[in-house]
Amino acid sequence: MSNSSDSSQVPLAPHPVTAAEVIPGDLIALTPADAERACWYVVVHTLPETPETIRVTLRPPLGGTDHDEILGRDRRVISGCRRLDVGAVPRLVSDDLAGVEFREGDRVSSLRVVDPGAGEVSYVRRWGVWHRDLDGGTGEVASDTEVRDWADAEHVVRHRPRPERVAAAGGPRRVVVTGLGAVTPLGVGVDALWRGLLDGRHGIRELEGEEFAELPVRVAGTVPVDPAELLPRAAARRMNRAAQFAVLAAREAWGDAGFVAGGTRESGVDPERVGVSLGAILGDASVLVGGDRKLRDKGPRGVSPLTTPMTVPSQAASQVSLDLHITGEARTVTAACASGTEAIGAAVDRIRYGRVDVALAGGAEAVVTPAIMASFAAMRALSTRGLADGSSPSRPFGKDRDGFVNGEGAGVLVLEAEEHARARGARIYCEAAGWGLSADAHHMAAPDPSGAGVALAVRRAVRDAGGHVVDVVHVNAHATATVEGDLAEAEALRSVFGQQNVPVTAIKGHLGHLQGAAGGVEAVATVLTLHHGVVPATLGAGELDDSIGLDVVTGLARELPRGAGSGDLALSNSFGFGGHNAVLALRRVG
Repeated sequence: MSNSSDSSQVPLAPHPVTAAEVIPGDLIALTPADAERACWYVVVHTLPETPETIRVTLRPPLGGTDHDEILGRDRRVISGCRRLDVGAVPRLVSDDLAGVEFREGDRVSSLRVVDPGAGEVSYVRRWGVWHRDLDGGTGEVASDTEVRDWADAEHVVRHRPRPERVAAAGGPRRVVVTGLGAVTPLGVGVDALWRGLLDGRHGIRELEGEEFAELPVRVAGTVPVDPAELLPRAAARRMNRAAQFAVLAAREAWGDAGFVAGGTRESGVDPERVGVSLGAILGDASVLVGGDRKLRDKGPRGVSPLTTPMTVPSQAASQVSLDLHITGEARTVTAACASGTEAIGAAVDRIRYGRVDVALAGGAEAVVTPAIMASFAAMRALSTRGLADGSSPSRPFGKDRDGFVNGEGAGVLVLEAEEHARARGARIYCEAAGWGLSADAHHMAAPDPSGAGVALAVRRAVRDAGGHVVDVVHVNAHATATVEGDLAEAEALRSVFGQQNVPVTAIKGHLGHLQGAAGGVEAVATVLTLHHGVVPATLGAGELDDSIGLDVVTGLARELPRGAGSGDLALSNSFGFGGHNAVLALRRVG
């Protein structure tokens, strides 16, 4: 639907001429008003009608149907001072859309054929609405009724039905979420997490103990129970605190997925087809610090032989593997605060491409230690607010935010190949549809203020999920409550979504920043948001920073958009020191 004339790029030079002067190939407008609004026609041929009039056959310059005009010989028309090859201007007729049954994925294009400089405008039908741009966030949409009315004398409309899709044999498998587990400052268990998010409670506490007494910041998001008391004593003493969190969360997720307590053997699952993928920055920094203290106080004989195996960040993954007898693989991802999300994404790919059928994936961290707290305080990254006023000192996107609150915990998802889950009749929360990574390459700690790297990770996650930006109905933001970090993430989300109004929430006001575990716990929350159709409010953001410019859910929880025009993807964002960006895309089912 384009004009193939060689003179199509010659600039227009409108000037009046009489109808008697026009010849085939001339580009004319019938009135000055038509010329002003770019309504032109090519003269196909002319014939004398009467001694005073001429029959002029006209065709739109970009193609269309011919029509005749009877013009007086002295009638003034506007010449565009451009000659076209009439043979190169196609005859086109709009498709009849009156009886067409539109389907998702259909494409309709409209070309204003009377305008020599017009370009084809294309819309794709998604969620019962026609979108001009699925990924640009322009917000320009049309209804089925509007699309059917597009064809007129000045426009040629084409309907391109969605091609039939044939599943490729041996292609990537669909991955679903069948189980959830969490240990957070709101308590032990997913129910404690979800109730706390909906009730607007936080789990940030005053740090007790003389080792914290001299610190400038003495609040953190700590788990309110000793995890060692919830595990057999012999097993607990061989695990660091982060590994204890991970095992408890993994056990809950395993049972929530419908497997039998104890592990793979008790559940009748091949242990070689199950994997573990957990994120951690340090795991539990206190073990190494404690070993060093014992060395100084008691000498080499005072250092436990368990110090080294309990220090490595991979201890959480190995202990989950031991506890549930998982032999397929046990991997650890260390990517700063993006560790948990990247670990989930890596597990998605391991299942997609047949390496394992089931994976426990997420993150675990326990770095609320004096040295880590002092370091973060020295960086001026921590909030200096206390708990005196009863509100959360962590205030994501808030106008008065002044830094993050350090935290600890674990969040684990059971991921499973869809056919494996359906074969055993498992309950499916949602699809783990895709993920995206990027790197800022900007600074060792500060985010790139342009948000370009974050935006890239978001777009990659959506694309990896086989979706488009218009499919996104919710974002669980990283939003640590640092001034620079929140602004960079907001800038990225605005650049991706444009005019699209996507509900955004952040849960670090409830929990603090759980470091390498943040992505795991926030993924659990995002799964629950899709499953229950409810977006928890952002705690702490009483008055939003005007510069954020996002639809941040505050005050009360909000129902997740459904129905015509709504998509099916939710995103969970994680970004870490050094420019690590990871985004998980989850798709609602049913």
